[in-house]
Amino acid sequence: MKKLFTIFAISFLLAFTFQSHDYRIENNELILPSAIQFKTNTDALLPASDSALNYIKKYLEEKPHITLLRIEGHTDNANKKDINQELSEKRALAVGKWLDKNLIDCKRLICVGFGSTKPIVSNDNEEGKAANQRISIYNVELRKVRIGGLPNDGGGQLAGDVCK
Repeated sequence: MKKLFTIFAISFLLAFTFQSHDYRIENNELILPSAIQFKTNTDALLPASDSALNYIKKYLEEKPHITLLRIEGHTDNANKKDINQELSEKRALAVGKWLDKNLIDCKRLICVGFGSTKPIVSNDNEEGKAANQRISIYNVELRKVRIGGLPNDGGGQLAGDVCK
């Protein structure tokens, strides 16, 4: 009986330890628990981003059937269009490189930039601009089958190859 109890206790602890998160997905977008933040006007990730980055990493580790994830960079409209586009691409790629460095297979990641073309709120005030400067994460392929009919890049500009 004691041996049976010990086996049960170990099984329970293992199940609890490796229990999957409850991830929130809306229209194939992984909703992050906090924003990914960068140093102003750069692609340098701030330490405040660690929680969100680790969340994405854990998601991909727990969901090996997600074979392609799109990382989208977005900006506000504060700069010229070409500067915003370049910054959004660099930021998306920085997130992809962080995931690759932290043992996520780079072949599972596609990074794209949208510049200021897809605001989620008005850019008329600082709060709106802050909301529009974001990284969005989308499931693109499930077991190597495209989800939703959009191209893998979602209509964004490819930011570069995460694997290089």
